Amino acid sequence: MTFHCKNYDIVEDKCKRLHGECVPGRRGCVVEGRVALSEELEKKIKALDKQFPRNFWNR
Repeated sequence: MTFHCKNYDIVEDKCKRLHGECVPGRRGCVVEGRVALSEELEKKIKALDKQFPRNFWNR
């Protein structure tokens, strides 16, 4: 599956909304809760959640 996101900066290869790596479905992403994620992507999101505090995305 592929998608286009207005928040993805192709030049910088990052998410402009979250100011970091583009990981579809992570907290704060425009597709969060709207798509089914693969197990691999869910693992990556959980690793990011451990790296950043829960309130980091709620600025």
